[in-house]
Order: sequence, then C-alpha cells, then structure tokens
Amino acid sequence: MAPATYTRLIRFLQEDLAISPASIAVAERRGGHKQRPRDKDPDSLPMVLWQYGLVSLEQLDKIFDWLSEAY
Repeated sequence: MAPATYTRLIRFLQEDLAISPASIAVAERRGGHKQRPRDKDPDSLPMVLWQYGLVSLEQLDKIFDWLSEAY
C-alpha cells in the first residue's frame, strides 16, 4: 500500500471512527508494524484493532468497506 493511502487509513480511523492514536499505536506494535509507513500492511491493522477490543464489529465492517473503496 502506498504511504499516502496508509496515512488516509489512519486519518479515517481517527477522524471518522474516533479511534485514539494510542489505540492505533498499540495495534501497530502488536501487528508487527515496525516497518516504515510505506511497508505497513493495512490489511492486518483492522483485525488487530478488533482482536484487542479497540474497535467494535460495526467499526470493523466500516474499516473493511473503506479499504475496499481505497484499493
């Protein structure tokens, strides 16, 4: 995924779904996202957010809808 798209995903999570930067940081660490932004895998981030109880199923569905439109 292009760095700009990953940045847009993070913005969507924060602005549209009101997910805190701290929650996103936890999910990135737990998901093994130690790479540079351009190397991050956006497909694992939503699942890690859900697995750790940081998003609801409804929010997870919205994230996947957003991702399907972004590609």
